[in-house]
Amino acid sequence: MRTVWLLRGGDVLASGEVAESVLDRARGLVGHKQYDGALLLMRTRSVHTAGIRFPVDVAFLDKELQVVATTRLRAWSIALPRRGTTHVLEAQAGAFERWRLKPGDQIEIRETA
Repeated sequence: MRTVWLLRGGDVLASGEVAESVLDRARGLVGHKQYDGALLLMRTRSVHTAGIRFPVDVAFLDKELQVVATTRLRAWSIALPRRGTTHVLEAQAGAFERWRLKPGDQIEIRETA
């Protein structure tokens, strides 16, 4: 996984990781006790929280990384695909409220130095 900054309108929301490989996407946040950042799952339309020890905020993104919809998942839940979704962003529950992330927001990713 590569480490990036997640931005909206030029403002940094969080540090994050980008999961591009099948293995990285499958592993996701499984095994973490908590997660202080965001995980961008590329080419993913739905997610589950089997094996994740905390609730997560989930944002469904289109191919340009615009937020289509958001939801919160408890442990052992599944989020079905949303129309227009190409990627999914996950963060520990409460992060999206702090970031004021909502449908229509445009996410940007920048490589860390």
